[in-house]
Amino acid sequence: MTPSQSATARAVNADPAVAAVERPTPAGANAPGFGSDVIADALRSLDIPYIALTPGASYRGLHDSIVNYLGNTKPQMLLCLHEEAAVAIAHGYAKVTGKAMVTAVHSNVGLMHATMAMFNAWCDRMPVVVLGATGPVDAVKRRPWIDWIHTARDQGALIRDYTKWDDQPSSPGAAREAILRGTWIANTLPQGPVYINFDAELQEAKVSEQLPPIEVARYMPTVSTAAPAELVREAAAMLKGAKQVLILAGRASRDLDAWNARVALAEALNARVVTDLKIGATFPTDHPLYVGSPRAINPESVEGLKNVDVILSLDWVDLAGALRYFGPTPSVKVIQVSLDHRIHNGWSMDHQALPPVDLLLSANPDLVVPEMVKEVGKSAKPHAMPTPRKVSDKEPSGFTNEHIARSLRKVLGDRPVTYTHLPLSWDDSWVTFKHPLDYVGSDGGGGVGGGPGISVGAALALKGTGRLPIAICGDGDFLMGVTAVWTAVHYKIPLLFVLANNRSFYNDELHQERMARARNRPVENKWIGQRMSDPEVDLAAMGRAQGAVGFGPVTKPGDLPAILEKAIAAVDAGQVAVVDVRVEPGYTAVMTAAMTRAGN
Repeated sequence: MTPSQSATARAVNADPAVAAVERPTPAGANAPGFGSDVIADALRSLDIPYIALTPGASYRGLHDSIVNYLGNTKPQMLLCLHEEAAVAIAHGYAKVTGKAMVTAVHSNVGLMHATMAMFNAWCDRMPVVVLGATGPVDAVKRRPWIDWIHTARDQGALIRDYTKWDDQPSSPGAAREAILRGTWIANTLPQGPVYINFDAELQEAKVSEQLPPIEVARYMPTVSTAAPAELVREAAAMLKGAKQVLILAGRASRDLDAWNARVALAEALNARVVTDLKIGATFPTDHPLYVGSPRAINPESVEGLKNVDVILSLDWVDLAGALRYFGPTPSVKVIQVSLDHRIHNGWSMDHQALPPVDLLLSANPDLVVPEMVKEVGKSAKPHAMPTPRKVSDKEPSGFTNEHIARSLRKVLGDRPVTYTHLPLSWDDSWVTFKHPLDYVGSDGGGGVGGGPGISVGAALALKGTGRLPIAICGDGDFLMGVTAVWTAVHYKIPLLFVLANNRSFYNDELHQERMARARNRPVENKWIGQRMSDPEVDLAAMGRAQGAVGFGPVTKPGDLPAILEKAIAAVDAGQVAVVDVRVEPGYTAVMTAAMTRAGN
């Protein structure tokens, strides 16, 4: 097993509480009679527990097969009120488990709704299998009007540039093969979404003869993602010979053994470590060697970075961006461990700028780091640990996101928590991450509205772990993805939403301020077209309208801890809680400066 596989074995079976929802009347079908039954059989053979979907007539055959042929188990349907939520839920599930969940979207129009969520998953390198439908491809079999507008000659062209693979099979045998191939490709590093489009006629046609059984595992071979031993030795020699190493701990699985290996490597090298809030937790943020988030990558001002002469990038999301702090032609030696270059294309620029690299290990960092630990440990010398970063105990002014962090720390204590989403303005010093599941990362593609659905999918995968899932979302993000709350309530997926509600698309206020200053125009107008006021949206009421327990609006910092205690008690009782916190618009001075430099 790879590290990501070992971390996710528990997540294969459906949760009993979820499985109890929407039980169909037994149909008695025990052999595949239609093309869609073959597709359903293929899904079951992969032990995929759920299929998140927004229904539509284009895949009515598959819908019937899942309900009346499979009995709505393995996979079980999760009804979603928008296709973006369906894909986002699968995205969040993958962020915890490392495995692809399945979604289904209706025809070209459903796929159009789903595209942003698919782009998020693509940029986040998360596996999702999206099933679509079209047709009938044979024009003489189409119903008037509706089948024509919902049929596309090349539906996959809509998403081909930000998926790993797509297909439109035209027979039951080809459909089964497409399911196996697509799931294999999605789950193989570097991971990502795939799209499989089924002709309506294929789904609804009777099966003329049964397909021969196959051994599924033989059609999904493990792909080697380790590095050659000689390259590991070469990298270890560069690291051991360095005066000061900086480790950029980038994309990684939620596996605890891989986490511990990164800590062991950093300690053996006395390396400084940087992580990124765009991705999940990859290093303990209370460790003395931890430097901070990308905002802290400033060799001129941060102690421990001034003498860096070797950088080890473990699949860092934007290596060229990090290296710009070391000058236009960095003199530091750079070791890159990543497979990401294998899926860069000419449409999406999410691969970022081309970085200078002195040694490339085209491999999975989770597999390489333990081997590096063995090599480095042979001659590692003991080092004095630096002093850990101190968290300021100074009370922030106004009512800010930092108050949310402080209140959560006060209420939660040492309780195991998974943050399923954090807002753009979050500071990495406010909450400590001590385990790879403490934080699963952001939306990946910067697509506003992904936070709620991703959080529901992550919370689904976390059921039974004893962890409390907490989503801290901005008001704009929540409003765009709010219908995911209904799915969480309906399928009894406990989750706490804490909404940092500044009643504005505030990040864009900063952009408008920048434009006004550059053009010598009134900065006072930056709020126009940004502020959500007159009326202010009652976010707690939107949660209550979908069956969640709503709290707030909370307008005073002193009231927040007691309200959070009540909300957490509701989640512990199996409910979804939504807490509307009316924070003030604005970021800290450090964040504003960092975001201005980064161009966010």
